[in-house]
Amino acid sequence: MRLTIPVVKVLSALLAEPDEPRYGLDLMRLTGLPSGTLYPVLHRLQEAGWLAADWEDVDPVAAGRPARRYHRLTGKGIRAARLALAELRALAPAERPHEGAGPAGAPAW
Repeated sequence: MRLTIPVVKVLSALLAEPDEPRYGLDLMRLTGLPSGTLYPVLHRLQEAGWLAADWEDVDPVAAGRPARRYHRLTGKGIRAARLALAELRALAPAERPHEGAGPAGAPAW
């Protein structure tokens, strides 16, 4: 799985509560991604076996809204996403104090 910024955002949102199924609008709010970016990511994750998706069993007339398609990471997806995000974090440069900044009273060299 290629870890683009949208993929990382989606995986992070799903990993925050891996047992909680999420629907599209919910994921759009959590990630800040538009639908045209989100849904292709969800499709790729599902094709890779990282994501399962199921329609909710609801009567749209009684609910007053269309049925939602809920997405959740599979066991394989949880393991792969945690590993991929950990590897990505390991590649990120460590935070360093700004040059010239030091403890109070210490020389800035």
